[in-house]
Amino acid sequence: MSELTKRVLFAVAAIPLVTAAVWFGGAALAVLLSFASALGAWEYSRLAAAAAGARPMTVWTIVLAALIPLGAHAVHLGLYVPPLGLVAFVAPLLLTVALWTRGATGRPLESVATTLFGAWYTGGMLAFAYALRYHRFAIGATAGALLLMLPLALTWLNDSAAFFFGKKFGRRKLMPSVSPGKTIAGAVGAVGTCVVATWGYFTFLLQPYANLGLSITGVLVFGVAMSAAAQVGDLVESMLKRQAGVKDSSTLIPGHGGVLDRVDSLLFTIPVAYALLDLLLKVGA
Repeated sequence: MSELTKRVLFAVAAIPLVTAAVWFGGAALAVLLSFASALGAWEYSRLAAAAAGARPMTVWTIVLAALIPLGAHAVHLGLYVPPLGLVAFVAPLLLTVALWTRGATGRPLESVATTLFGAWYTGGMLAFAYALRYHRFAIGATAGALLLMLPLALTWLNDSAAFFFGKKFGRRKLMPSVSPGKTIAGAVGAVGTCVVATWGYFTFLLQPYANLGLSITGVLVFGVAMSAAAQVGDLVESMLKRQAGVKDSSTLIPGHGGVLDRVDSLLFTIPVAYALLDLLLKVGA
């Protein structure tokens, strides 16, 4: 089976699953995000071990990453709100575990640091998808689903546009030491595409079906920010993989590499979309 066939088959299976989780929200979305966070945390731990020679607490990284989206769901339902003391206790707990499992010679600083950062980089970032689905300005299931689909659609269009414009007009490399395939022409084309797509998405979907709109200035700011976030997110994961000396974060997804390879841009675009929409919609930009 060719790599292209594997990619197509995975997309055929994954797109309906993700779309259904976005539409129904709730537990379905939380479980999907938790599962993706856990797999991403496992891949991140492997990269950290290969790149820095550290000994990340892989199990702890996976568990913490998986719990964050589930925690967001619990808070949304009003079932449980973690007290600040419990959240603050995570770092001392990991340091105590490192004391007994790593010791002074087992690189405890790297172990605890990579564990805490890895859990947030995966589960923390993806949990913003749940927050965006239930954004305070999204009234009803349709509005929430459309709002969450916005960064997903823009990220996909950004990647496609960067590839097309880079292939067609690319000459100068954007950051060859990190990702030799990225070009300045591709980056510029992706920004323009994101701005136009943002205008179209708000005009034909969010305004008529969710009563949410942005001014031309807001569209410009949001489109540029989304493209920049997507490209930086992609470059960041490429940087981590290059330091680790690997091509893909794993081989979990046939034809696509690993989970981090699929969500690297989303780890940046989803939180940025949440924060920026919160600001732009609040001020009516």
